[in-house]
Amino acid sequence: MKLMLSLLAAAAWGCSFVFTLYAAYNLLIALFGLRRQKKWAECAPQKRFAVLIAARNEECVVGNLVESLLAQDYPRELFDVYVIPNNCTDDTAGAARRAGARILDCTVPVKSKGEVLTFAFDYLFANHDVYDAYCIFDADNLVDPGFLKAMNNALCGGARAAQAYRDSKNPYDTAMSGCYSIYYWMLGRFYNRARANIGLTAVINGSGFMVSAGLIKEMGGFHTCTMTEDVELTAQCALRDVRVEWVPEARIYDEQPLTFSQSWKQRKRWSTGLLQGCGRYLPALARNAVSRRSRLAADQAIFFLAPVMQVVCFVSMVISAVMAFFYLQVDLFPQTQVFWRLFSPIGCSFLLTAGTALVTLILEKKWSVKLVGAVLYYWVFVMSWIPINILCLFKRTTVWDEIRHTRAIPLSELRMGSK
Repeated sequence: MKLMLSLLAAAAWGCSFVFTLYAAYNLLIALFGLRRQKKWAECAPQKRFAVLIAARNEECVVGNLVESLLAQDYPRELFDVYVIPNNCTDDTAGAARRAGARILDCTVPVKSKGEVLTFAFDYLFANHDVYDAYCIFDADNLVDPGFLKAMNNALCGGARAAQAYRDSKNPYDTAMSGCYSIYYWMLGRFYNRARANIGLTAVINGSGFMVSAGLIKEMGGFHTCTMTEDVELTAQCALRDVRVEWVPEARIYDEQPLTFSQSWKQRKRWSTGLLQGCGRYLPALARNAVSRRSRLAADQAIFFLAPVMQVVCFVSMVISAVMAFFYLQVDLFPQTQVFWRLFSPIGCSFLLTAGTALVTLILEKKWSVKLVGAVLYYWVFVMSWIPINILCLFKRTTVWDEIRHTRAIPLSELRMGSK
């Protein structure tokens, strides 16, 4: 019994040590998000873009996306909009065509967005290889008129891959949609902007990203196999020491889930993808970090550890609670009451989480009294990642379930509502 308790105490200390190093690394980098970021130099429109939209049962919203794209402040002859309907039971293709998009019928069986994009890239490279770069969106997005102009500036400035600013289409609908909005604003400020300021890579984030044709060809095409093709593409870039640039001047608006059940389903897929990516890419990223001294590979390897680190933190807390129940002292790293008071009690973690959310809203100029509920609920949103990650260690998502999008509003109405 004494040996078992000693092992538990050692495990608690080891878990807290590992998690503290991980948290300190990310906190240190996040501070660079407080610095102003250099803007990309203005360049005349010259790059030709293909816009790709994988769409499954998106008849309600895809038309507004296409209209916002066709209203870009960019020469119309320098970009084409392709919608790739797949596994649809509604009139997604008709709605996209009526809005002015080209329809690229998916002629192969597909089970994920990554497979749809693989088909689209292969088809266009074989039949219409005239583009300098490709921009990828989700069908529920709306796109700011300056998006392609900003991506042209980045491409002319040497970017080979880039992520746009992911804004929210419906931050005030529910507490959950507000939490998602805060999450993306926080990701933009304290992850992507911070890393851009110190020469690290932003993370490709599902939608609103650009990748050059040359880079995709160097990779042998667009090929991903996990449930998170965006993060997987980021890892593939890091392995080639290609930085994903952060281009906040390019802005998109994304429809956020409204309910906890929708969020649970989506985040299970994200966690599954990260764990899949961890197994597939972590060894290669670690080798590159050591053999090539690649900062990009090292940072991306640490990114893949996010779900694992949350579980590690939880294990440390559980062991500590068990030991405390038996009135046994357990040391954590660092061995100080300040650490215990900050990270163990629920009240303190709630205040820390809500405070971080509030700071993000203020810095991003997004504060509204309508988001009070989201700020208070944000602790639940963050803490619920722990059971999701634990569950995905044993039972992972294998099917790409659709989340219905219903926020059918034009960009003009969205921009008027934000004033």
